Amino acid sequence: MLVIDSHLDIAWNALQWNRDQLRSAHEIRAAEKGKTGKARGNSTVGLPDLCRGRVALSIVTVLTRSTGNPVEHIDYDSPTQAHAIGRGQLEYYHCLAREGHVRVLTDAPALQKHMNQWQAWDAQSDANPNDTPPLGFVVSMEGADPILRPDCLEEWWNDGLRLIGLSHYGPGRYAGGTGTEIGVRDIGYELLKEMQRLGVLLDLTHLSDTAFWEAVEHYDGPVLASHQNARELVPAQRQFTDEQLKVVFERDGVVGVAFDCWMLKPGWVVGESDPKAEGVTLETVVRQIEYICDLAGSARHVAIGTDLDGGFGTEQSPADLDTIADLQRFPELLSARGFSGDDIAAILHGNWWRFLHGNWSKK
Repeated sequence: MLVIDSHLDIAWNALQWNRDQLRSAHEIRAAEKGKTGKARGNSTVGLPDLCRGRVALSIVTVLTRSTGNPVEHIDYDSPTQAHAIGRGQLEYYHCLAREGHVRVLTDAPALQKHMNQWQAWDAQSDANPNDTPPLGFVVSMEGADPILRPDCLEEWWNDGLRLIGLSHYGPGRYAGGTGTEIGVRDIGYELLKEMQRLGVLLDLTHLSDTAFWEAVEHYDGPVLASHQNARELVPAQRQFTDEQLKVVFERDGVVGVAFDCWMLKPGWVVGESDPKAEGVTLETVVRQIEYICDLAGSARHVAIGTDLDGGFGTEQSPADLDTIADLQRFPELLSARGFSGDDIAAILHGNWWRFLHGNWSKK
C-alpha cells in the first residue's frame, strides 16, 4: 500500500550529516562504520528505502536554527548563516529533482498527477521497487529561523516552500519552541499574516504551549501537526494535550504520528534507554494511532509522520524497525487491531492526500 510520510529531514541528513541519500540506509551505515557520535552507523532512511517502502510522497524539511545556543549540525550564530544553510537545503531538493530522483510538488494538479502515476505503478502485480516513478517531495520548514524577515517569505514560496512550523527546540526567532514557554514573537505574528496571504500551511509541531494557543488564535488558515504524539500517553511538553489535538481536528487538519522512542515511551532517557529493553515496537506506534482515532471519533485526522533519522537512528526507533521500508508492515498491524481497509488506506496515505490536495485546490 502507498504511504505518505509527513516528516523527513532528508536535506539536513545529506548536507549537515554528510549522508548520501541516494544510498540505502544499510550503505549509509556501512559508510559510517567506526564513526562516533549520536546516530552514526544507525541510519534508517535513504531514497532506495523510500522506494521499497512505497513512500510515494514525503513532506521534507528545511531545518536550521539561530537560537543563540549553537548545537552542532543545526544551530548557527546569526540569522544570515541560518538563511544561507536553509537555502542550500532547499537547493538540494531541486538538485535531486533535476537529476530525476524526485519531484518537488507545489500545487494540486502536480500532486494529482504524481499520485496517479504511483497508484498505477503500485497496481502492477510485478511492481518493481527498483523501478518506481520519482519520489514526491513537498517542502516544509521546521522552525522559521532561516527566513530573514516576513517580507522575504514570498521568495521562499516562489522556490517551492509550502509549509512552515514557526519553531523547533528552544527559543526560536519567530516563536518559542519545545522546552520553553515563550509565545509568538511580534515578528512571528507578521509571518503568520504573510503565510495566510500566500497560502502557506501552518505546522503546529514544536510550538510551546503558549505559542500554540497564540498561533491558532491569529492564524485562520489550515493547520497540521507533521510529527506529533499524544501527551496523555507520554507526558511531556513535546506532545499535544487532548485539547490541542482537538484544535487540529476541528480545523480538519491531520496529525502525523512520530516514531521517536522518547515520544512513544514514558520515562525514556535519550542516550541511555534501549528500544528492545523498553519494549518499544511498531505496535507502540499503533497505540498512538488508536488513541488519536478514539479522541477524534474516526480515522480521518491521523497519519504517519515518522521523523526517522531526525537526529536519531535505530538506537531510538522502534525495536522491530530496520529501515523506513518497514512502513509496509502497517497494513497488517492495523488490520490486526480492527481497522478497516478504508481506514488503513486513509492513515497510510489518504488523509495527507486529502489535506494537501484539498487546501492547495482552494488557493
